[in-house]
Order: sequence, then structure tokens, then C-alpha cells
Amino acid sequence: MAKVTITVNGKTRAAEVEPRMLLVHFLREQLNLTGTHVGCDTSQCGACTVLIDGRSAKSCTVFAVQADGSEVTTIEGLAVADELHPLQNGFWEEHGLQCGYCTPGMIMSAANLLQDNPSPSEEEIRHGLDGNLCRCTGYQHIVNAVQHAAGTKE
Repeated sequence: MAKVTITVNGKTRAAEVEPRMLLVHFLREQLNLTGTHVGCDTSQCGACTVLIDGRSAKSCTVFAVQADGSEVTTIEGLAVADELHPLQNGFWEEHGLQCGYCTPGMIMSAANLLQDNPSPSEEEIRHGLDGNLCRCTGYQHIVNAVQHAAGTKE
């Protein structure tokens, strides 16, 4: 067992974990933060995307011990009190989800994108989300949702 201390959504969490435990399983199973989804287990789909020290990462590719000392933000950590994050609101307003399975990962990737580029073009949004797969929407509504959050929707 290995001891880790990770700040998750602003709260410092200490735990003992198996050295091979993936961050996604730590978040879901030990912290009960089930908004981060396990999709493919091969890092292809992006459903498990979180922010680690402000940068998007697929949490199925990171061991919990690698995140020791880091700040992790999950989909549950984006909203402030009862106020949705602009991306969450954008997905709501622009119908950027259908089944919703990919949505947390899409939003977390988009959060990193908007942090780097607060006013992205449609092409930049599509490029910024190309590590996330959706099997339902056809992507246009997702792009619209990110544009809505950025204030660039025409």
C-alpha cells in the first residue's frame, strides 16, 4: 500500500492505495465521485478526463500515486454552490448531450481548452475535443455548447 494526499475539488484527501490503482478508480471507488466515467479502459474515449494541476488528463492513464501532491478537479468540482459552471450551462442550453456518458470528460477537456484559449474558433474547439468520443450527438451541439460558454456563439 502507498499513502497519497491529493487535493480533489478543493478538499485535501489522504488515503492508502494499491500502487497500481488508477486515478479514475480512486476518484470513483474511494472518494465516491462517480461523475468521472470509466469508458474504454484504453485511453481512447476521454470519458474519464479530469484536470490535474489545471491540465486535462485521462484519469485512466494516471496512477493515483502519480497524482500524489496534485490538485485534481472533477466534474463535481466545476459548479460553485448552486451555480453551474458556464460549460455545464452551455451543455444544458445547447443540448450538448444525449446519453450523457461522455459529457463529464467533454466538459473537463473544454474547461482546459477555454483556460488556454477563452475565445476559440469552431475549428479550435473541435481540435481541443478530439481526444473525446461521443457516440450519440454528432458533435455539433457539443461545439455549440463550448461556444455558448465562451460567449462566441453567433
